[in-house]
Amino acid sequence: KKTIDEFGQIDILINNAGYTWDAPVHKITDEQWDAMLNVHVKAPFQMIRESAPYFREPAKAERAEGKEVFRKIVNVSSTSGMFGNAGQANYSSGKLGVVGLTKTVAKEWGQFKVNVNAVAFGFVETRLPAAKENAGESIQLGIPEQMRQMANMLIPLGRPATPEEAAAPIFFLASPHSNYVHGQVLNITGGMFGGMAF
Repeated sequence: KKTIDEFGQIDILINNAGYTWDAPVHKITDEQWDAMLNVHVKAPFQMIRESAPYFREPAKAERAEGKEVFRKIVNVSSTSGMFGNAGQANYSSGKLGVVGLTKTVAKEWGQFKVNVNAVAFGFVETRLPAAKENAGESIQLGIPEQMRQMANMLIPLGRPATPEEAAAPIFFLASPHSNYVHGQVLNITGGMFGGMAF
């Protein structure tokens, strides 16, 4: 509503909110499980559903006039969702769930020229790998230094992505250059597939 009030329309939706709350599967609480599914699947679903009139209705009018105007939705996934990751059953499930959401909405909204795609990130140097406080509880997000060094050896490009390098594929998917890219997941990993994921 705020976007509509300020700009009159919505052209691009990026679902990028998220964090991790790791534990081995036998120790994950219902609270941890629900938190990850809520932020990584339910929130993007709700954002897409609430944006529906602003994506679909203009497209119907444009189609009637013979116009083709593309709008964009980009969901953020993770290699943890694509390949699994020890200690992240909740996060991995949420991140793969958003892939299913992406592909389903792509099939439903392609007729409205809404490109719906996802990016699945590997190791990106952001706040996520650092410990932080959340809701009064300490949720350790850090990657031990030994694992960080191992990641550098496993990533063919030899290092994690910078935030700018992570943003570039989203920029591409939100641009007219991706008008015929639809229902896809771009793995942004520096060439690392399987094994260690972050």
